[in-house]
Amino acid sequence: MKHQRTFARRAAVAGAGAAAFLCGTLVPASADPAPSAGAAPAPLTAAAATELASSLAGDLKDDMAGAYYEAGARKLVVNVLGEPAADRARKAGAEPRVVRHSLAQLETVRKDLTAKAVPGTARAVDHRLNKVVVTADATVEGEALRELERQVAAQGDKAVLRRARGEFAPFAEGGEAIWRGDRARCTLGFNVVRNGLPYFLTAGHCGRLLDTWSTTRGGRTVGVTVASSFPGDDHSLVRYTARVEHPSRVNLHNGASQAITRAADPIVGQRVWRSGSTTGLRSGEVVATDVSVTYPQGTVDNMIQTTVCAEPGDSGGPLFSGETAHGLTSGGAGDCRTGGVTFHQPVTEALRDHGARLG
Repeated sequence: MKHQRTFARRAAVAGAGAAAFLCGTLVPASADPAPSAGAAPAPLTAAAATELASSLAGDLKDDMAGAYYEAGARKLVVNVLGEPAADRARKAGAEPRVVRHSLAQLETVRKDLTAKAVPGTARAVDHRLNKVVVTADATVEGEALRELERQVAAQGDKAVLRRARGEFAPFAEGGEAIWRGDRARCTLGFNVVRNGLPYFLTAGHCGRLLDTWSTTRGGRTVGVTVASSFPGDDHSLVRYTARVEHPSRVNLHNGASQAITRAADPIVGQRVWRSGSTTGLRSGEVVATDVSVTYPQGTVDNMIQTTVCAEPGDSGGPLFSGETAHGLTSGGAGDCRTGGVTFHQPVTEALRDHGARLG
């Protein structure tokens, strides 16, 4: 069951374990509101900014309308609905910005547009714009595009429509490569433990219940899918059936690896990395969270949208920053030559749904 995600940090302590190429704005966006005046806040790491955003969400409640991290300036920008909330945010160490629309208003718009969604579209609350951004891929055209334009225009200044190159689709082709038989290739996400036994997570669209997996094309079976969800969610749990090493690390495809010790939701504006069996290690920025994307197979909710490029075969691979796991690569549009937009299943939700922990 899906739950609306909040700034409250969902962390799972572990044991072992793209420029978003949006082009051609169809509905113009108004200029961003100017940040409130005041002394510059002290520099923050992305993790500290996430903690502060969570704290302020509990303090300001409905007077807070989202937040994002400015990595270059190392500051947290918090959207607020009035000067009293701005003063409290400033005193807490954030940079306040008075905006017009509340999160509740924008979430209502996003849900309304999702209910009318057609394949090839995605919807996200953009905290920088204080609007709902609807993205349409190249397959949305003709009357479908005109109807989408009308739906977005009907929301006034609460929504904006943009285009993405290519087609929104799961990145399945047939971290490290995993194979289903000799045709389907995806990428192992994170090694996990459930009830003391070793498993790994990958994308839900990569495999069905009881599908078997190997680490080489047509090779010996090393795991079997015991749970899988797609669409709605996009994650699978695979139980290891063979004696293979399964450390809590991510392959960086340069001879090195990164230890993964915890899981947490990222914040908008944070720099993240993705490892995949097709394109290796790539990096980019978190554009939005709580994104609903409609693939030809159906809608997946609560996704993380990033500017990290990906290509077929990268599905299921890990999205992370440092030792922190963030997500599993789901799909998107574009490639690593021209850029693209990608969507990722939050790993915190996958761990919770499967009763697992990193390890």
